[in-house]
Amino acid sequence: MYPKELYTKRITTLTEEIRQLNKHNRLVVVLELSAIGLAVGCVVAYTVWSNAAALVVAALFIAAYVAIRRRDSRNSRRSDEKESLRSVYQKELNYLDGDFSAFLSGEQYANPRHEFSLDLDIFGPQSLFHRINRTVTTGGSDFLARELAETRVRTIDEIEARREAIRELSEREPLRTAFMAQGRGRQIDTADMAKNRGRQIDTADILEALHAVQQMQMPRLAAHRLTYIVAVGSIIVFYGLLTGAVFGPLSGALPMLWVLLQMLAVYLLFGRTLKRINRSINIILPRLGTYVNMIMQIVTADLKSREGRDIISQLSGDERLRVIDGKSADEKDALKSFRLLKGIINALDQRNEVWVPISNALYLADYFIVRRFLLWQDRYMGHIGEWIAAVSHFDALVSMATFRYNEPAATDAELVDADEVVYEARGLYHPFLGAKAVRNDFTIADRHYYIITGANMAGKSTFLRSVGINYVLASCGMPVFADSLRVSLFSLFSSMRTTDDLAHGISYFNAELLRLQQLIETCRQNRHTLIILDEILKGTNSLDKLNGSRLFLQSVTSLPITGIIATHDLELSKMQEEYPTRFHNYCFEIQLSDEITYTYRLSEGVARNQNATYLLKNILKSALR
Repeated sequence: MYPKELYTKRITTLTEEIRQLNKHNRLVVVLELSAIGLAVGCVVAYTVWSNAAALVVAALFIAAYVAIRRRDSRNSRRSDEKESLRSVYQKELNYLDGDFSAFLSGEQYANPRHEFSLDLDIFGPQSLFHRINRTVTTGGSDFLARELAETRVRTIDEIEARREAIRELSEREPLRTAFMAQGRGRQIDTADMAKNRGRQIDTADILEALHAVQQMQMPRLAAHRLTYIVAVGSIIVFYGLLTGAVFGPLSGALPMLWVLLQMLAVYLLFGRTLKRINRSINIILPRLGTYVNMIMQIVTADLKSREGRDIISQLSGDERLRVIDGKSADEKDALKSFRLLKGIINALDQRNEVWVPISNALYLADYFIVRRFLLWQDRYMGHIGEWIAAVSHFDALVSMATFRYNEPAATDAELVDADEVVYEARGLYHPFLGAKAVRNDFTIADRHYYIITGANMAGKSTFLRSVGINYVLASCGMPVFADSLRVSLFSLFSSMRTTDDLAHGISYFNAELLRLQQLIETCRQNRHTLIILDEILKGTNSLDKLNGSRLFLQSVTSLPITGIIATHDLELSKMQEEYPTRFHNYCFEIQLSDEITYTYRLSEGVARNQNATYLLKNILKSALR
């Protein structure tokens, strides 16, 4: 089933299920009110007629109310879960219709000095990241951004492992949707798009809060076995004294005195510590339940891919981990750890000025909270960073797999193990254009240069970005937009959107020179680099631009560089005459008649038709009429 059909069908089914649950919930409310009313009526009947049977019936109605209330809570949770799932499907349906507003665009990752991400529209509104991103945690978002902007040349084995994991998850639609549903209502509002964090689960906040607690000076004696024996003994003594005072000859002052001593000791030893812990860690309480659910989904997913199994191993512990660090599998169990932490924080959250003295009097509550936290910290704290990183990793994989599922027309690239630049594309097109894209064949040979000419809007820049962005997808293990793409692994560097920086006194031309300098320095550090340039030295006059462009290309031919260069300067194409074995001319030609026809077809040769004067004449004719 195609994505759009599946999403539409799921939305229809969930909408009906939600309607039935809401209908049922209204009935449950009536039953709840009826049960309470009847219970009150039975109590009133007892007070009037003193009939003990009325109290029994009242108790039965109260029990019925409790059962109905539990059923109501369960149905409400189910309704919320289905609403979350429906929301995910609706967002994906909107995506297929070209609306990405529900997803974070990754503007915060944009870096003008990055080797290629700015030029290839990797981050920002309508970018590649914007189309792929479905992450529900900031850690997942960061992981995805690092993968898309990675400049290290990966190995084929790494890419194949990633591709295997993405393919497996793309076929597990219910798992992906359930995972993404954890983030319902957490995506950023459009008004806060610039912040690009908003309501995602902030993994940095969680780690910071836990780290702050770890640094606190806490009374370690609470974790000692001897204090545990003393605490349990003290509670036994208190209840023994209380029993003796109630049913025996002991004075009631004895249990009261014992309680006061207990409360004073607990307050002096642990009261301030618990307040500090509560202030630091309370920020993560709402997020822990979501983390528990996400970890549960991951560890029970039964993934077969290498990368998937590694993530599960990090979260659940296995024999391999036991051998590496000597820890027991229980100590590596992230799900158990987060559940215990959630229970501790819930206990902290429920402390209040009225209940604290009572709970400490009855069962030394504060002592046992501190003890539980210290034992949790000793056993699990060292693994929290690793576990959160594993969830972030899976979070990013879900986004990549959803992108693969949503783009069934895309295909896997063939990876070539070659110590040179290999790029052989058939039917290559830009992923942002979809069905309307014109596909082109293009082959790049190692250390060769391709001069691409053409009129304005003829397709040069889009084609250059198609070459770059499909390589980025291939190197991340994601599908590419081509009939076929055969590539080796190499470095990538582009210069297409150089801008001035007046705040730092950098003119446009100076910025271009700095970018070219960065290009050369980067290429010197890599074995093979493909460079993608759009108009070298745009910020100077035509003759200077031509001479400078020629000088630059002649100079870099001595480096391990392969290049594609788009230009309006037809004179630059004469480099093929001087270096016929290294330089090649390609063009996007247009057809001029009563109207301009753009074919967007790449062909060998030099473009002859230009459109700037033609278009300007039409504008002037219309404006001055």
